[in-house]
Amino acid sequence: MRIIYMGTPDFSVGALESLIRAGHDICLVVTQPDKPKGRGKEVQFTPVKECALAHGIPVFQPVKIKEPEAVGELQKYQADVFVVAAFGQILSEEILQMPKYGCINIHASLLPKYRGSAPIQWAIINGEEETGVTIMQMDKGVDTGDMLYKRTIKLQGTETGESLFDDLAKLGAEAIVEALDLLEEGKLVPEKQDESQATKAKMLSKALGKIDWTQSAETIERLVRGLNSWPSAYSTLHGKTVKIWEAKPISKEALLQAYEGEEKMLHCLQQAASDLVAPGAIALVAKDAVFVKTGEGFLKITKLQLEGKKRMDVKDFLLGYKVTAIHDSFV
Repeated sequence: MRIIYMGTPDFSVGALESLIRAGHDICLVVTQPDKPKGRGKEVQFTPVKECALAHGIPVFQPVKIKEPEAVGELQKYQADVFVVAAFGQILSEEILQMPKYGCINIHASLLPKYRGSAPIQWAIINGEEETGVTIMQMDKGVDTGDMLYKRTIKLQGTETGESLFDDLAKLGAEAIVEALDLLEEGKLVPEKQDESQATKAKMLSKALGKIDWTQSAETIERLVRGLNSWPSAYSTLHGKTVKIWEAKPISKEALLQAYEGEEKMLHCLQQAASDLVAPGAIALVAKDAVFVKTGEGFLKITKLQLEGKKRMDVKDFLLGYKVTAIHDSFV
């Protein structure tokens, strides 16, 4: 098929590569304008632009895709279909209706769940048992169009936002090739989304990462994984921001069993379990972990990052930073 491909970040690259390998004619790649990044503010190409140039594909970078000049540029290519993957701009009705097969979007969730900009992270944060990608027919709404094709994966409870991003990018790259083959053969049956099941995946912000220690350890652990690697879950210790990168929930019973016979540790644990000690208190300090009291259960932290320092294992952190059980707390 003759395709105009629209995408911008790393997530979009795999699908573009997959379409090229499948033998489709990518006549144009549309991506966001280049932006200055880093301390030196050097202008950097988008990941999709770099991929397109490596394959000798022309690149178009409109500031506003809806402008008449941009619409006119798209019309020149007479594409059969537009494939969109995290492009970053809203397409007008005129553009949506331009190609023969319309505009097809690769969305990283099982629609109608998690419409919006951060479906990957919210699937982890909310404790979903499965997720996947949906190939959908775009309409004027945000991820509201008819569903054409889905691929599903089970979640193991160990994924991070970063690792699931990579997994779904790969899955989307496979799914779009499969879906386009079926589309060309007339074998795809559009399915309308059930609005009663629709949920939104709101945009991520740094404020979202502030840990509320009154929540359960399981809830906090999912936040830690979901926001890894950006914007990260964080708290404050001794007035300094601490990012939490790796943690596991653990019950009081499991801790009692783990430290059976160690009177000092058991005494701290019993104190921490008291209603007099607020969530966020450091309950136990081991050689390679810090255990924090939560609203339900304890959070075993094994990797963190102190403000101004590099990410490190807790065992290395404790070599240069003193924390005391019961007396010190995350806030």
